[in-house]
Amino acid sequence: MSTSVSTPPLSPAGAGRPPAPGRAGRGVPGRARAWATRAPLLPALIFLIAVTQLPFVATLVISLFDWNSLAPDDRSFAGLSNYGSVFTDASLRDSVFTTVLLTATVVIVSVVLGLLLALLLDRKFIGRGFVRTLLITPFLLVPVSAALLWKHVLYNPEYGLLNGGWAWFTGLFGVSSPAQPDWISDMPLLAVEASLIWQWTPFMMLILLAGLQSRPAEIMEAAKLDGATGWQMFRFLTVPHLRRYLELGVLLGSIYIVQNFDAVFTLTSGGLGTANLPYTIYQTFYQAHEYGLASAAGVVVVIGTIVIATFALRVVSSLFSEEANRA
Repeated sequence: MSTSVSTPPLSPAGAGRPPAPGRAGRGVPGRARAWATRAPLLPALIFLIAVTQLPFVATLVISLFDWNSLAPDDRSFAGLSNYGSVFTDASLRDSVFTTVLLTATVVIVSVVLGLLLALLLDRKFIGRGFVRTLLITPFLLVPVSAALLWKHVLYNPEYGLLNGGWAWFTGLFGVSSPAQPDWISDMPLLAVEASLIWQWTPFMMLILLAGLQSRPAEIMEAAKLDGATGWQMFRFLTVPHLRRYLELGVLLGSIYIVQNFDAVFTLTSGGLGTANLPYTIYQTFYQAHEYGLASAAGVVVVIGTIVIATFALRVVSSLFSEEANRA
């Protein structure tokens, strides 16, 4: 008796296999799914382009023309001559130097004071939350309101707190107070810098306080057990850990303070050597009516800000990658 073994019929190659991953979604359904996912973001993207990119393109085009609104019919193509005027005009050069000096002073002093306040708030003491709220308050004020506060409440030579407080303090010791200074007239750039330092120190403090609270506790405890002093821990552990946060504070502060207009306009109206680049652009556009020259100066400011922002984004991404690796 012979037994026959039946063999199943051969199937074509690949039949019965599950489809390779990614093949099924390569057609129209996959694209439709992708567009359906991105569709909710399209209105925001269109709005962002209409509000930011189109005005910048228009500014870039206007900067290539010699255009004064008082003589609109004499508009002519000027090429890059407006950009040459930005770097050769004496008033614009002075405003660039003032902008650099103002930004560097405010950023450096704000970072130093913010670090000292962050070190204070990193310690535990009664009322720390209340003190932290008070220290953050200046940064929450509208910039124009902060400038008006300093101009009328502090700097006023007749009833300002600076002059009145000094006269009251010297009167306690029976000493007649000398002639009170007019802070804005006698030291205009310092007056602008002081108001901006007061407003931006809390910003630096918050960034550096976040850095202090992210220090590895086990490393700090090990350093204490090894007999490290407070200064050694600050120099060799805290400062290297805060390097990225210091860079972030300096870069973000530079971006905002380079563009500052409110304090200069409110305190000094750009006079007495305090006109920075944004205020000079305002004068060129709204008072001299030189649209092409003002647009060229604005493009220069935007390009400089983009360069600084690029470094800031790199620092932020490196901070995120460090935190992810630590986690």
